[in-house]
Amino acid sequence: MSIVESEKLTRSFGALVAVDALSLRIEAGETFALLGPNGAGKSTTIKMLTTLLPPTSGTASLAGHSLVGEAREVRRIIGYVPQMLSADGTLTGYENLLVFAKLYRIKRSEREDRVRDALEFMGLADSADKPVRQFSGGMIRRLEIAQSMLHIPRILFLDEPTVGLDPSARRAVWKHVVELRDRYGMTIVLTTHQMEEADLLCDRIAIMDKGRVVAQGSPRELKASIGKDDATLDEVFIHYTGSNLESGGNYRETRRTRRSVRRLG
Repeated sequence: MSIVESEKLTRSFGALVAVDALSLRIEAGETFALLGPNGAGKSTTIKMLTTLLPPTSGTASLAGHSLVGEAREVRRIIGYVPQMLSADGTLTGYENLLVFAKLYRIKRSEREDRVRDALEFMGLADSADKPVRQFSGGMIRRLEIAQSMLHIPRILFLDEPTVGLDPSARRAVWKHVVELRDRYGMTIVLTTHQMEEADLLCDRIAIMDKGRVVAQGSPRELKASIGKDDATLDEVFIHYTGSNLESGGNYRETRRTRRSVRRLG
């Protein structure tokens, strides 16, 4: 059963069409990735699906709620971890989660248990009372995921969740993403430039280029689609987009990525 559906979802910025008639079906409980070069429209798609950016045209629904007509209901059932920093470095891990618990309007009688459970689940219980500015990059990312899951959303959006993390921290985040899906049955929608991440975590992948989906399927199906034995997702990506992951992107995108790397490193 589809929990996220879009029909010809489009977002334009003047003459620039960032997302062009995007039609997607994401099944409940699956982990789904949007891949593509910088500027392909991945983050714009996520921003529309999380109600942060209104579509220019087209329709979408999340768990049966209209993206435009029922935006408030959509926000109640989603969690969102953006690329940019969403934790306050001057507060402790516990205090950050308490702020989010209040923003999510979690009942006062439930807040303490929810916060403590989220800290324990993300492996942060021993650091709960430390200022976040003392956290490592991987700990910050896990705290941000904890913030987004406090209200136990049905759909969790992760925009490049492991950008700037070292391999060990990246694997720790992967582990917790899988546990979130398995424990709560969450649908996970993520963007990433990490082919290994998409291959290991995702049930299905949509590859975007110039605002359109150019290929879609499971990692195995995508590898088989290019007719090469032992194909990798990197080769699939290059086949469908004509570019590799190191190229593309303008000054603003490069600056944003490097800021993310600095604050997580």
